[in-house]
Amino acid sequence: MIIQHRFVEQIPRELEDGILYISMEFGSAMHKCICGCGYVVVTPFSPTDWRLIYNGETVSLEPSIGNWSSECKSHYFITNNKVRMSRLFNEKEIKEVRKIDRQNKKKKKKERRKKR
Repeated sequence: MIIQHRFVEQIPRELEDGILYISMEFGSAMHKCICGCGYVVVTPFSPTDWRLIYNGETVSLEPSIGNWSSECKSHYFITNNKVRMSRLFNEKEIKEVRKIDRQNKKKKKKERRKKR
């Protein structure tokens, strides 16, 4: 599956399916869930959230996107405008990933404070 990207100043109120809207001004991207459920996915750019990679033609988001707050709980990667579905995580795995994310955010905050 292919997702198109659009660099925009502001994210539109109505999102089209299959479009990754990227706002550098607001440091985030948004799109409708790839599975078609309509869930709006927000991916903020930061050292502890997502990283946008733009090579002049295509975009990638790292790490993967896990929509674990939505009913569908879809999980996928966006690499060079291509979407690759991943396996679904069970509740135990979701809790573990969230725990690791929280730990990584705390660690990054501490590192930033030490640099000041």
